[in-house]
Amino acid sequence: MISVCAETFPLARTFTISRGSKTEARVVTAQITRDGIIGRGEAVPYARYGENVEGVMAQIAAQAPWITRAELARDMPPGAARNALDCALWDLEAKAAGRRVWEIAGLSAPHPVQTAFTLSLDTPEAMRQQAAQNADRPILKIKLGTPDDMPRLEAVRAGAPKARLIIDANEGWSAEIYADLAPRLVALGVALVEQPLPAGADDMLAEIARPLPVCADESCHDRASLTALRGKYDVINIKLDKTGGLTEALALKAEAQKLGFGIMVGCMVGTSLGMAPATLLAQGVLHTDLDGPLLLAQDRDNPLVYDKAGIHPPTSALWG
Repeated sequence: MISVCAETFPLARTFTISRGSKTEARVVTAQITRDGIIGRGEAVPYARYGENVEGVMAQIAAQAPWITRAELARDMPPGAARNALDCALWDLEAKAAGRRVWEIAGLSAPHPVQTAFTLSLDTPEAMRQQAAQNADRPILKIKLGTPDDMPRLEAVRAGAPKARLIIDANEGWSAEIYADLAPRLVALGVALVEQPLPAGADDMLAEIARPLPVCADESCHDRASLTALRGKYDVINIKLDKTGGLTEALALKAEAQKLGFGIMVGCMVGTSLGMAPATLLAQGVLHTDLDGPLLLAQDRDNPLVYDKAGIHPPTSALWG
């Protein structure tokens, strides 16, 4: 049996990117029950990709109760609905076998990994305060993507002089703005810039200088994306809600590494259930950004552990 529900989790503070603000995380939770065993998966529908909660729930509810992961990959497009079901099937298989997902998948046992912590787009002074409050975190990810971002970045650097910085423009810059900003990003010690130009309008990245690594986010969904990214991007951001689950995410990671791309593992703003499968994907990658639960006012039961070692793999009580 497949059941699906929408759940809402309030955020600790308003979260703003270049496309808008949110005060809560709306997630879709899929549950598959077979022979008394329950597997769960979580997805975050994303309007940028034409998704909404109701549509994702309908996609999930329409699937056959005994569907397999291979059938999901064949019959459903990449996206949030397939992600929730794929991760629920992994969880179900692990519980039925009395093993952990990484054992079934042939992966090494996971260990804690350092994750970035995201600072919401705001005024320079507010972002400086955010940075100062989180200056002890090793990696800060900064949401930018406006024509006047340098004061914000300088304020963050002043607030957290020792943190490693990642910039996420969320498609908010033009080629001219990025070309002007890039040398100054390097001077401020930025380690990576995500999606500086809009997906579908990023060909200029192959023609202009890339003095720091450029990461594809909205331009990269699954393995079919890779051909168009070569020569334009140095790193890809793999998110389960884009790939349609852990199955395709693992395949995308392997194929991208063969082609020479660096790997970042990212997330939408969701709960520990949504992050749990991604902790397996994040082993041995260049950058990890799985801070969704840290942005919530309240998480699920049996949440992931975050400490100085980073984000820890899930207990079986949560997932997998």
